[in-house]
Amino acid sequence: MSHRTARRLGALALALALPVTLAPATQADHANPPGPVNAQTTYGWGKPAWQDDFVGPRKKIWAVRAGNGNVRNQHGMLTLNTGRSKTTAATLKLKGRETGRWEIRLRQRAYESGHTPYRVRTELIPAGKRDQNCGARNIALESFKLGGNRAHLYIRNLPNLSFNAHTGVNLGRDVWHTFAVEVRKKRISWFVDGHVLRTERRSAALSGVPLTVRFSMAAQKGQRMNQGRMQMDWLRYFTLRKPNKKSIDAPRTRRAVYKRAC
Repeated sequence: MSHRTARRLGALALALALPVTLAPATQADHANPPGPVNAQTTYGWGKPAWQDDFVGPRKKIWAVRAGNGNVRNQHGMLTLNTGRSKTTAATLKLKGRETGRWEIRLRQRAYESGHTPYRVRTELIPAGKRDQNCGARNIALESFKLGGNRAHLYIRNLPNLSFNAHTGVNLGRDVWHTFAVEVRKKRISWFVDGHVLRTERRSAALSGVPLTVRFSMAAQKGQRMNQGRMQMDWLRYFTLRKPNKKSIDAPRTRRAVYKRAC
């Protein structure tokens, strides 16, 4: 055997022995449809009028409230990492929309237990410099305790009204889900993993205010919180131009009082 052949065989053996480099475990999947079934494809909403797939550095359209955590794009996901106290949030600064369809793909992870869990929220809130009324006109795509197993919807309106619902869902470590709401002038519908769960038609629930998106890991004041994170693979906004290709009939929400309205 020549020295050249021996060197080639040695190089091949070394290459076969080296470990294979895999894609990062946290790599997002922007496929369409991704992960669980989503409302966009199930109900035929068409192409998004606007979307953010969180690729590259975080865009300046996001206003950040880091608390003692941080907000950044990581492997194609908008990531909110908390500290052990204070709320961490990111709010979309674009022009608000009075009607439309908003959908996200979300997962979460708790890094510890034994203290107070953060609340994971995606909300539509009054856009721009409009009065927030202490959350009294917000709509939640989802709201749940980190480490819990129940996702909540709420629709709020002045002066102090709240329309609520919830569903059991596997909210385990790094489990993906899609959440969506469709806001029309005469109704609001809530979707989880491509299934419509509630449709609220009572006029008292409909504020008509232009809305934008806020992601948050909400802390309880004065409490030691369990560190955690929430990650969004994408956020998509759709107009109402295309009708739903399936029925959105569903039970209505439960009416209650929102005591924190101001």
